[in-house]
Amino acid sequence: MQLGLVGLGKMGANMAERVRRAGIEVVGYDRSPGKRDVDSLEALIAALEGPRIVWVMVPSGEPTRATVRELGDLLSPGDVIIDGGNSKFTDDKMHAELLGPKGIGYIDAGVSGGVWGLENGYALMVGGSAEDVAKAQPVFDALKPPTPHDESGDAIPGAGFVHAGPCGAGHFAKMVHNGIEYAMMQAYGEGYELLAAVDLIEDVPGVVASWTQGTVIRSWLLDLLVRALQEDPALEKITGYAEDSGEGRWTVEQAIEHAVPMPAISASLFARFASRQEDSPTMKAVAALRNQFGGHAVQAVQQQEAEKPA
Repeated sequence: MQLGLVGLGKMGANMAERVRRAGIEVVGYDRSPGKRDVDSLEALIAALEGPRIVWVMVPSGEPTRATVRELGDLLSPGDVIIDGGNSKFTDDKMHAELLGPKGIGYIDAGVSGGVWGLENGYALMVGGSAEDVAKAQPVFDALKPPTPHDESGDAIPGAGFVHAGPCGAGHFAKMVHNGIEYAMMQAYGEGYELLAAVDLIEDVPGVVASWTQGTVIRSWLLDLLVRALQEDPALEKITGYAEDSGEGRWTVEQAIEHAVPMPAISASLFARFASRQEDSPTMKAVAALRNQFGGHAVQAVQQQEAEKPA
């Protein structure tokens, strides 16, 4: 079996390597000459035997849309394109409608695993027709984590891979996954801050590490926080600026559209916005109002600057 892979960044390159380890030939293309096996999409298609499967791992938005359009002009009926990036689920319908009349299948694949996926495997949430998913199943099997077993030794079905539904379902599932991730990270961050704010706790990294075994809040994210604190116990080497990749916003948009209450995820998204404000206009207004109605003291900019540590 062969797989064409477009986009050999950190995640794409690791995915290509994991698939190769499973005995599947991978032909990779990237705009960077040092990473690629072929020097054009045309050469990529020529190197694959039909029916072809081409996995796209490029930035979401227009880069992905342009790549799908170009591949749609190069591929043949019976071939399949998989978008494994973080595309918005509404783009998937557009891609399927573009490719369908040409007889080219389309699968949207939400992928989680990050830089650790090469060794641990990738959680996969896919959307598309059963026929197209079946064509690509050996690739999904190569990428997903090893099948876990319960205490009696029986395999746990479905762990690490799901055919979530028709086109768009994979990216929608990944969107919700990332929204949940936002809220979990925010909760861990707030807990860390409170531990660090009191004199009572003498070993903050140790407390966080103690939660990784036997507690109800243990998780891989918690393991990663422990790792970060081992490298930088007071997190002094980084700033508190946190970007958002889009899925958190889209999750909240869908919650509003479907009248689903989502206070924790919404708050975690807004907290990221707040992280980018060196001096919050909202809190300026709050301080001004407190001064107006209650005569509460406000801190002038000059005073704030004077009180900053040298």
